[in-house]
Amino acid sequence: MEQKGVHLDQETFSCSICLDLLKDPVTIPCGHSYCMSCIQTHWDGEDGQNLHSSDHCYAGAEDVVCDVCTGRKLKAVQSCLVCLVSYCHKHLQPHHESAAFKKHKLVDLSEKLQENVCSCHDEVMKMFCRTDGQCICYLCSVEEHKGHDTVSSAAERTERQKELELSRQKIQQRIKDKQKDVKALQQEAENISRCADEAAEKNRKILTELIRLLEERRSDVERQIRSKEETEVSRVKELERKLEQEMTELRRKDAEMDKLAQTHDHNQFLLQYPSVSTLREDPDSSHVHVRPQSYFEDVTTAVSELREKLQLSLTEERTNISLSISQTQVLLEPEPQTRAGFLLEPEPQTRAGFLLEPEPQTRTGFLRYSRKITLDPNTVNEELSLSKKNKRGTFMSRKQNYPDHPDRFSDKWQVLSRESLTGRCYWEVEWRGVQVGVAVVYKDIKRKGDCDECGFGWNDKSWVLYSNYNSPSFLHNSVESSVPGPVSSRIGVYLDHTAGILSFYSVSETMTLIHRVQTTFTKPLYAGLWLWCYGSTAHFPKLH
Repeated sequence: MEQKGVHLDQETFSCSICLDLLKDPVTIPCGHSYCMSCIQTHWDGEDGQNLHSSDHCYAGAEDVVCDVCTGRKLKAVQSCLVCLVSYCHKHLQPHHESAAFKKHKLVDLSEKLQENVCSCHDEVMKMFCRTDGQCICYLCSVEEHKGHDTVSSAAERTERQKELELSRQKIQQRIKDKQKDVKALQQEAENISRCADEAAEKNRKILTELIRLLEERRSDVERQIRSKEETEVSRVKELERKLEQEMTELRRKDAEMDKLAQTHDHNQFLLQYPSVSTLREDPDSSHVHVRPQSYFEDVTTAVSELREKLQLSLTEERTNISLSISQTQVLLEPEPQTRAGFLLEPEPQTRAGFLLEPEPQTRTGFLRYSRKITLDPNTVNEELSLSKKNKRGTFMSRKQNYPDHPDRFSDKWQVLSRESLTGRCYWEVEWRGVQVGVAVVYKDIKRKGDCDECGFGWNDKSWVLYSNYNSPSFLHNSVESSVPGPVSSRIGVYLDHTAGILSFYSVSETMTLIHRVQTTFTKPLYAGLWLWCYGSTAHFPKLH
């Protein structure tokens, strides 16, 4: 204590310019004392100006203070991880000048130096316990953590630094991949617009040669092209925006890792490492694969053929202009389609004054539009079991204990398809049992509640054919319609989403129409099954 007192007295009564005991002492307004000769020598020079402005060197409320200064403390400029002390410029000098401090570790200012001290032994923590995942001191390694896998903090930092660099490399590669995808999408958007412009121009020249009726239809064709262009470009732009957001998040994560990688304090690095190094699974691990195509070319071809055929007879020819436009889309991922057979020419259909491609008249014609249908396990009721690669549903005698899911039907024995249905689609359902509901449904139908909320056919979100062998019926929005029977064990369903046509057929050696709906569909549809009692089963067979 006496030595400490002497040290403080000498520091208090020493001149900070000559570092000797004060001679003829004087005190300046900031409170510091100097020898009269020292202060006189530097008063008018640059040092004098620094003395006047010395208040700027004192620590404020938000500054890290020098732990050595007495009285009014100066701002600290660096911290020592060995001393666990922060120093101002003056008191830091021994660390630069004395060999005794050569092995000390100076770092940027830290207010968390005490976190480097073991709370049990009051020793500096220079080791890391891999078993418990925490920083420890050397005493901990032979006591509480005896027998654990322990290494020096520096060694553990080196390992974790390597892992951090690998994570950064993954992030940077993801960014590069997504940048390529963004460029591809940007080019695709330009191609869509270019093709739409070309198609609109060509159609305008062709259709203006026709009579007044075709003049009206020309406008309709152009409107459909522009609408489809807007829809498809919007899809591309939305995916582009999503990728840009993901890249921004990855860059933020990379910057956070970079900042951590630059940290000199091993313990701070290890404390922050678990949260900073964690990477979320890439939600979009597959890249965008665009299949090049000449958009809207089929539209122009269809209109040219119509022009030539209409010169012979308007009433005998059909056009698939609207269909060609509705099927124009960016193929960001493969869409399963099976086409076979050929199109016959039944009575024409119209929508908004425009000729639509007629409904097929033979099973071969329907198979042109066949779609692969699989059932979604997240929607299936617990009384139903899925099999045959989710193509078959069966009513069981006991619950299946599926995991909870917001899409699951809880009160009705129903299930939806994975695939959304737009455009022209055809599929078949093979069934057996007392009664099976074959339905098309909007995805936002409720999954819990009474029939009028979630039962197929009892609301305006679903259309269903209830199949039994002798007295089938059709139901939509709680309105039931009797349909001619009997029906076969295989039901064919034809959907023209654009035209608003839904048809159910009894399929055997021939196809017999059971019921047809003409309406307006406002959203994509999903295939659905409603199995009524134990043993009832239905599946979607592979079509040839």
